[in-house]
Amino acid sequence: MKDCLFCKIINKEIQTNIVYEDDRLLAFNDINPQAPIHLLIIPKLHISTLNHIGLEHKSLIGEMVLLASKLAKDFDISDNGYRTNFNCNSHGGQTVFHIHLHLLGGRKFHWPPG
Repeated sequence: MKDCLFCKIINKEIQTNIVYEDDRLLAFNDINPQAPIHLLIIPKLHISTLNHIGLEHKSLIGEMVLLASKLAKDFDISDNGYRTNFNCNSHGGQTVFHIHLHLLGGRKFHWPPG
């Protein structure tokens, strides 16, 4: 998608601190971190929101979650714990309309999140 910020990152039109990349996924540091570790995991396939995923995307979504677990271990936050979340649409807190999984860690989180 031409005007999508994350598509521009995928296409290397915008530089960011990439921590993981394969043929289907990309992970990088959030530019507005809410924790000492705050990574975004995105598919290279543009999907606007969780409302747009279908059965054909189930393996891709599973890969995103598995990558979050791997990165939590790589960043040494798996033992103490971490948070993952998807935001969907404006009331859910989504600001970039390309699905992305937040991986946050390095501090204690509270519930409810707010």
